[in-house]
Amino acid sequence: MSSDLVVKYGDARLPRYTSYPTAPKFSDQVGAQDTLDWIRNVGAQTVSLYLHIPFCRSMCWYCGCHTTITERDQPILDYLDVLRREIELVSQAARSPLDVREVHFGGGTPTIIEPQEFVSLMQLLGQRFRLDAGANVSVEIDPRTLTQAMAEALGRSGVTRASLGVQSFDPVVQKAINRIQSEETTLLTVNRLRDNGIGRINFDLIYGLPHQTVESCVATVGASLAMMPDRFSVFGYAHIPSFKKHQRLIDETALPGPQARNEQAEAIAAALVSAGYVRIGLDHFALPQDELALSAKHGTLRRNFQGYTTDQCETLIGFGASAIGRFRQGYVQNEVPPGQYARRISEGSLSSARGYRLTAEDRLRADVIERLMCDFVVDIAAMSAHHGFEPDVLLTGNERLRALADDGVIVMEEGVVRVRLEERFLVRTVASAFDAYLNDTARTFSKAA
Repeated sequence: MSSDLVVKYGDARLPRYTSYPTAPKFSDQVGAQDTLDWIRNVGAQTVSLYLHIPFCRSMCWYCGCHTTITERDQPILDYLDVLRREIELVSQAARSPLDVREVHFGGGTPTIIEPQEFVSLMQLLGQRFRLDAGANVSVEIDPRTLTQAMAEALGRSGVTRASLGVQSFDPVVQKAINRIQSEETTLLTVNRLRDNGIGRINFDLIYGLPHQTVESCVATVGASLAMMPDRFSVFGYAHIPSFKKHQRLIDETALPGPQARNEQAEAIAAALVSAGYVRIGLDHFALPQDELALSAKHGTLRRNFQGYTTDQCETLIGFGASAIGRFRQGYVQNEVPPGQYARRISEGSLSSARGYRLTAEDRLRADVIERLMCDFVVDIAAMSAHHGFEPDVLLTGNERLRALADDGVIVMEEGVVRVRLEERFLVRTVASAFDAYLNDTARTFSKAA
């Protein structure tokens, strides 16, 4: 990406567009009763489940997740009791057992729970829902805390994919973000997982961290490649200390600027592509035979709250504090504080505290943004017609889009908007040109590049 474009657009704070509208647009105008009604009307379609485990043993200072630090197990056990009750409530609300194709455990650190607790949780899901025999079950893992017993429990429970937080192997960077994790610890986790039949492994890397350099980023990639993961997710660090107060512990003077961040991202991408990984969307990489790479090749790639995915389910049901669900009618989010979440569930109610009801125009804009984020190209005319709109709804008076065309970020021809691949790191900037609500909120997002 040219230095002029980095200077002009790189510092802009924009959503990651894992949903549209984005979470800051959610309000208490949508709540538990709406969730109940929407679950009752899911019908015969297959659904995805997301379970949020909001606990960690220590705080990583870069973290942007909803999580609680605890050294004791009792708060986790109490939370799991509530989570099981929520699963019961949702299964009872459905008119018939829901068919489940995808299950994702996120956090926090999902594997912080005891091995038998995880096995029990998966058994409950199998009892209350119809889990597809070939269901994809994925778990986010902190390699520093995964035990042999937990690896065995994951294998017994049918986990098919593990996402390992790596971030950086540079000890200087690790100290600056309060996450000390050796290559040896990470490799031990990888081997434990593979020994228990979990062969699909993702690594999460981050650029833009304090004291990070192009050289340290490339070194981290090299060490990671030796462990042969199937996929990489490569995220730019989002420094939002006004929203995540623990990020104030990070030395802002050690953070790289927009140009340095772009150089780090491009260096990581070049190293991964050189090693044979396919570049997918904004920030994912996968081996050519991986289903994510095949989905991108065939134009069926999707984007949801977990990032890029092959998940084709229209409905995503979220369990746990802060979890977000997606239905045909709109979005819902559970209470964020675990205590308030537990109180709502203990009262026999679903804990949805806020959400958003989609309009027809929202669905059009959501599809346009998703295709841009996944494919870097979208046929505005065809997409508008599919949703029953004229393309003028999206194009007329769209000065942001016109400026991007003038700057050479995009090419517009006969109603088709195409992001120039040389400027792919600005795809969120292009997507924002179709966001009707971008300026409605004071929420701070991550940098565009």
